[in-house]
Amino acid sequence: MNKQQRQVVLDTETTGLSTADDHRIIEIGCVELINRKLTGATFHQYINPERQIDAGAMEVHGISNESLLDKPKFAEIADEFIAFIDGAELIIHNAAFDVGFLDHELAKIKKEKRRINDVSTILDTLKLARDKHPGQKNNLDALCRRYEVDNSNRELHGALLDSEILADVYLAMTGGQTSLLLAAEELKPAAKGSTEAVVSTKQRGPLRVIKATDEELLAHEATLQRLDKTSDGRCVWLKSR
Repeated sequence: MNKQQRQVVLDTETTGLSTADDHRIIEIGCVELINRKLTGATFHQYINPERQIDAGAMEVHGISNESLLDKPKFAEIADEFIAFIDGAELIIHNAAFDVGFLDHELAKIKKEKRRINDVSTILDTLKLARDKHPGQKNNLDALCRRYEVDNSNRELHGALLDSEILADVYLAMTGGQTSLLLAAEELKPAAKGSTEAVVSTKQRGPLRVIKATDEELLAHEATLQRLDKTSDGRCVWLKSR
């Protein structure tokens, strides 16, 4: 009998972009997969960060300082959280960010010596997406479009919702097929002598240009700043401005 493969898809929301500025976790969301099937088991917790949330971060996730005042501190939920992820492979988009924040929280707990890598292995879906789709946008919204995952309820970032969406994206990315509408690189003329059909674009009218919304622009800017922080100032998109 094959041993069951247990995976936990994880996402966090934070007060800001960098643990160097002592920013903290305010929400953790996890969903469980066993043998690539959602089990319905989840871990979801809002957390009192014991500090103020940056205005830019609040615009991304919409979580207010006031809403967290009565929530437990990370130290109070750490054991329950670690028990949920213990022994699982964590699936995280831009894992360095979330794992860095989780380890930062664990390091604040007296006598706590565990770190995330001590209890779980980690799969970074951002790295996986970049390997599969080099040169393309690989944020979660772009992957939803590419793999036809419905994220219409994602007006703001939220840890549990994003982990549920990421679970669908991960399953599609590792076992499904890309959307024909967005896999333009596959629509190349067939080699000479080939019997494969060639898609003609001669009769196509002007392509519709869809501009990003203000919320999408804010989320994009927050992502760039997050990448810049986690890469020690090497975000090439910011440097090219």
